[in-house]
Amino acid sequence: MKKRIFVLAFAAVLLLVMAAPSMAEVTIEYWQYYYESKVKLIDELIPVFEAQNPGIKVKHITFPYDAFNEQVAAAVAAGEGPDVLNIFYGWLPMYLKQGFLQPLPEKYFTVEQIEERFIPMVNAVKVDGQYWALPTAVRSLALFYNVDHFAEEGFTEPPKTWDELLEMAIKLTRRTDRGALVRQGYGWNVTGQDWHLFREVLLRQWGVAPLSEDNRTVTMNSDPAAYEVLEWWIDWSRKYGVGEEEGRGLYRDSFLAGRASMIVDGSFGIGTISANPNLKWAVAELPVKEIGGEKSNFGSFWAHAITRNATGEKLDAAAKFLEFITSDEVQRTWLERVGELPASRALAQDPALREDPVYGPFVRGLEYSHATFFVDETIERELIVEAVDKILLLDAPVKDTLDQLVNDLQKVRDEYFNSLEK
Repeated sequence: MKKRIFVLAFAAVLLLVMAAPSMAEVTIEYWQYYYESKVKLIDELIPVFEAQNPGIKVKHITFPYDAFNEQVAAAVAAGEGPDVLNIFYGWLPMYLKQGFLQPLPEKYFTVEQIEERFIPMVNAVKVDGQYWALPTAVRSLALFYNVDHFAEEGFTEPPKTWDELLEMAIKLTRRTDRGALVRQGYGWNVTGQDWHLFREVLLRQWGVAPLSEDNRTVTMNSDPAAYEVLEWWIDWSRKYGVGEEEGRGLYRDSFLAGRASMIVDGSFGIGTISANPNLKWAVAELPVKEIGGEKSNFGSFWAHAITRNATGEKLDAAAKFLEFITSDEVQRTWLERVGELPASRALAQDPALREDPVYGPFVRGLEYSHATFFVDETIERELIVEAVDKILLLDAPVKDTLDQLVNDLQKVRDEYFNSLEK
């Protein structure tokens, strides 16, 4: 179902690589975790960059995802390893706390230039008025729905509001006479993308900011509406039974197998979902609280940063390589080859991309996306999941549970910011 959006003469670009003898004066290391399409693309891009910058050589090194941060920590602490590396934006606080990175050099990247070139989510890697990384590609959320299931119920278009989504999900849900769930009207799953949905979409659409503007204070219970939306969201599963978390994290698999009619997922799920040729599906922008209501979305991205190892000529070389891999030309190629959305403001406004039936809803969603400033994404996710479990499994009071969650999240945030001030 994926439509080819950009037709790039990539092979022609590769022909620019000269066969002249190497004149390398400096070698930098670029590290990323192993993801096949990204690794192959970087391997093809490096010769192009080297041809354009004959005094620079780039050594490309990868590690398994689970070992990546450990390898970076060991190498940088020893004054070795990467000069430029690919990191999840949510890891930035951890990397800053360890002192692994340096702010992007103003000579190449001014604050004004960065904010003019990149979509607003780039602010998630701005700390103390300085940028510490740049995105190559970004992700947002959208609603995937099963076209055949919709047709069965006579639905001709996706829901515009969350009330409509719930009503449709109830009608789409199928159970046996004994109550066993056969088909989820909505693939409700807090461990999937729904914990982002609650925090950055539902809370904000109900007028509740999850964090203060300086990211230091958790404000998820700052308005009574927060308790209402938390209970209502959990009741999709608990009260209305449109989905169950019997297989945590398998919401996308359920949709792929035709056992879920709707899911909220990221643009990174397109490749997996499109792998089933027998599945008729479509994508829509996320619903809103009410017609004409405020839009909100969650965005995330992988970014490129420069480590403290890069000094002198290596710093200049690292900056030039960072300029290259975050250029609009490379972002276009990245979309085509990896399937991740461009972070460039100019590309995000490309009519062909914005109106594409698959990519369009995600691209338009970038305009109102919020990238959460995590200080420890793993711990923060676990705390939210545990709070939801208390309500689902132990029937804990919603207000008390949310208040305790805010206290627990605040402790994590306080510990991080206090550590930076020591």
